[in-house]
Amino acid sequence: MEHVSIDEIDPEPYENAWQSDRRALSDPLNATNLAITRYALEPGERFSGSVHAHADQEEVFVVLEGTATFETRAGDVTVEKDEAIRFAPGEFQSGYNDGEADLVALAIGAPRETEDVRIDRIPVLDDRDVACPDCGHDSMRIPDESDSGLVCPACGAELDPE
Repeated sequence: MEHVSIDEIDPEPYENAWQSDRRALSDPLNATNLAITRYALEPGERFSGSVHAHADQEEVFVVLEGTATFETRAGDVTVEKDEAIRFAPGEFQSGYNDGEADLVALAIGAPRETEDVRIDRIPVLDDRDVACPDCGHDSMRIPDESDSGLVCPACGAELDPE
């Protein structure tokens, strides 16, 4: 058994800081097969910087306070306090706080490590759609260390998101 106080875990916002209070709980809890993160988002802040899908991971978001809005290919979905939403591997989504009050939520993903993350729109960069410049595939894979830009999962072409 592992037990942690979330308040004692230092916030770790992403490099591009589209949210100010992101606390990764997997390591402190010694969770080897599960990614779990607590987010406290102020109005306008996002869980992530792009509409994305984990091709190899399912994600569940549990709203503890406030309201989350998730952009999906089927349209926006609102998730209220004491509600949860699940995204299957390959489902595109991006969540944010569209309300006037703070949002607190848990993001849970399994398996813990995700190797194939794809994006199709970047809201924090003028809401640009991302498609392969060579074959037109509707999403691009976020690069690993050997790639210099986004990579098309269909043809391997690269795209610089800047």
